[in-house]
Amino acid sequence: MTGIQRGVSRGLHGQIVEVMARRILSGRIPEGATINVPDLQADLGVSLTAVREALKVLTAKGLVDARQKRGTFVRPRSDWNLLDADMIRWHFDDDVRPELLEELHEVRGIVEPAAARLAAVRASAAQLNALDEALAAMSAATDDLAAAAADVAFHKALLAATGNELLTKLEIVIETGLAGRDRLVHKLNPSDDPVPSHARVVDAVRAHDPEGAELAMRELLAKAAEDLSAIRSRK
Repeated sequence: MTGIQRGVSRGLHGQIVEVMARRILSGRIPEGATINVPDLQADLGVSLTAVREALKVLTAKGLVDARQKRGTFVRPRSDWNLLDADMIRWHFDDDVRPELLEELHEVRGIVEPAAARLAAVRASAAQLNALDEALAAMSAATDDLAAAAADVAFHKALLAATGNELLTKLEIVIETGLAGRDRLVHKLNPSDDPVPSHARVVDAVRAHDPEGAELAMRELLAKAAEDLSAIRSRK
């Protein structure tokens, strides 16, 4: 099965890119392997032009390259653009590696406590309002999809409240990674209430308490680490 479906909302081009990317990310097409483009085109049942256009996208993401005499090949993993939003999303499929979840948690542990500290110093009234709105949405969520969306909105709002444009750009990692993580966590413990731990962060930011905001975020991440352990034990 190729996974290519005509008439779906993602579009043919997007499906081809995703199918090819997942084959590479899963190791089905390993690093260094030469890609026989006509064979791939026949396997997917699409035009050669469509395959070549998809390869251009994968080239931009660092997954593949082409050289004279060698042809099209899969680049080493060290060359892959792992911070690309699509790449992160593709990694967070049903077979997500526990190591990837741990890496995401490490990134959050480095970034988010410091972000909470900065937000407590710099957050504007509008940014505080965005945090409140995300918290309210989290409290009102009636299903996993809404809860995950509210969680992502909260963490994006926190990064924005730092007033640091470079930190804000890390929302690409946080947003996509959190959405995938939340999907897995809610399967394991759908009754867990995330509101109190997030509310403590907002309270400290509103009180202009950098130390308190950092501590509240570290406590929130400690709970996330427990969730990660639960996910690992099920793998």
